[in-house]
This record gives sequence, C-alpha cells and structure tokens, in this order.
Amino acid sequence: MKLVLNPPRPLGLFRWRNVTGNFFLESMLSISLQKKTTTATLLIFLAPALLVYTLLSAYPLLDTLRLGFYSSHDNGAVSFVGLSNFSTILLDPDWSASFWNAMLNNLKFFAMHILFQNPLGLLLAALLSLKNLRFARSYRTLIFLPTLLSVVVIGFIWQLILSPLWGVGEQLMGLVGLADYFNPWLGQEETALVTLSLASVWQFVGMPMMLIYAALLAVPEDILEAARADGASAMRIFWEIKLPLIYPTLGLITILTFVANFNAFDLIYSVKGALAGPNYSTDILGTLFYRTFFGYQSQIGSPTMGAAVATLMFLAILAGVGLYFVTVQRRLTRFTF
Repeated sequence: MKLVLNPPRPLGLFRWRNVTGNFFLESMLSISLQKKTTTATLLIFLAPALLVYTLLSAYPLLDTLRLGFYSSHDNGAVSFVGLSNFSTILLDPDWSASFWNAMLNNLKFFAMHILFQNPLGLLLAALLSLKNLRFARSYRTLIFLPTLLSVVVIGFIWQLILSPLWGVGEQLMGLVGLADYFNPWLGQEETALVTLSLASVWQFVGMPMMLIYAALLAVPEDILEAARADGASAMRIFWEIKLPLIYPTLGLITILTFVANFNAFDLIYSVKGALAGPNYSTDILGTLFYRTFFGYQSQIGSPTMGAAVATLMFLAILAGVGLYFVTVQRRLTRFTF
C-alpha cells in the first residue's frame, strides 16, 4: 500500500492570505472611523441650526398648543380647561361669528391668489422662457423686484394710490378714459378684500414666475427637439410636453401659496388696521389672532384664547397640507423627469 502525502503549500500563499486579511480588517476599521467622523461632523454643523430652530420655532409652537388648553383669570392664575376654549371659539355666538368670518375671508384671499397669481406667473414664465427674447433679464428683475420689498411698504403705497382724497389712481385711470369707474375700493365692504388680494398678487407674482421659469428651463432639450422633429408647434409643445412636466412645480407653488395666505397678517394690518375694516370685511385669521391675543381698543387681550385661535390656524394649515399630499401629490409624482 502506497501512502500519498499532500504536498506542502507554498509559504507565500499563507503570507498573501495574512496580508489580505489584515488589509480587510484595516479597511473595515477605516470605514467605521470615517462613519463616526462623518456623524460627528454632521452633528457639529447641524447643532447650531437645530438649537435656533428648537428655541425660536419648535418650542414656541408646542407651548402655544399647550396654552390653548388653559384659561387665564383676572388674578393672573392659569387653570386647565381642556377643549373649552376651542368650543367657545367654534360654537359660542360671540366668538364663532368672528372666527368663521375670518376663515371665509382667508379662503377668499387664497382663492384670489390661485385664480390670478399662479396663472399669471405661469404666463409670464412661459413668455420669458422664449428664446431670443430681448431684455428678458430686465423683465424678470422688474417683475420680481416687488417681492423683495416690505409688505408694509407695499400696503402704504397702494393705500396712497387708491385714496380718493390724495391718491393718483383716479388721475391714472383718467389718462385712459376710465376716471368715471374709479371708486374708493378700499372703503367698500364688497371690494376691500378683493383689492387687497390683487395688491398681494401684484407683489408676489414674481415668486411663482421664477419657480415655474426654472422648471421650464429644466425640461430636457432632447424631448423638445424630438417634438420639433415630428412637426409639433410651439403651442402644442407647451401644452402637451412642458406643462405636464412642470405639474409637480405647480403643485408645490399651490401649497406654498396656501400656507402663506393662511399666515397672512401684515398687508391687512398695514392698510386696514387690526379691526380689518370696513366692518370686518377684510378680517382674516391673522388679524383675528392679533386682536384676541393682544387686545385692541375695547377688546381685552387673552393669551389663552389667542393661543386657541393660533392652534386652530395651525390645524387648518395642517389639514390643507395633508389633503394636498394625500389627494394631489401622489398623482403628480408620475410627471417627474
């Protein structure tokens, strides 16, 4: 019987395995250290922003929500009352009329922006995205410039223009033969809110215009070239190619407009004051909150009731944003490119 022994393995093979094993371990340790270093770096850079956001945004919001469940007494004591403040605002005749009037005016304010601001921004963006358009940069700058101005300044400017006593609105309309149609629109209940809404549209139309303009520039050029090669006209390319591809941007603009309109306050306050006249016809949730929290003239301020109004504003915005993401955002995701 012949005994066969396995030949000894070369020593280099053991050394090679030892070297590769050490290299693998060193690589894993290096990756682990890099991850720890990256995490620590992120925490260091995010800490100041998180601290500022927590102190100036998150904590005040949570404390406002908490304060809405309490009631303040004449002696300064605060007691827990549950949902009593909310039921008072929504159901008590002395409070509910003002709240629902402000809510309805806020919806009208938002509707005016949806009907005029966003379509006008789309039209301007489409025109400015045309090739070989002369002075396109100048037009964009002039249209976007009012967005950079203070809302209070814009309010005073329009108040001076539309004043029936010293305003220049009547004279300007007279230059085109429309002086007979001039009215004190800011002093009439039927037109005051519409006039302020249009002033807001004039100021902020540059924001959706720039967002839509950027989205139009981001449309892939090869898709447009293929459409032109097939003989599609410029109008057909816009309606059937460009517009569907910017639907997500239009949806984003809509929800940003909604949030901004339900947080509006300064334009109404600068033009019509805290009473939002005439006869509360321009009263929105922001001015109602101001009068409720701080008080105005004969109305005594109540921080707890003001916090309840602010909580209802927050819930209205949250419901609108949630409804948008559930019903609209899911359908728009298929249009992304």
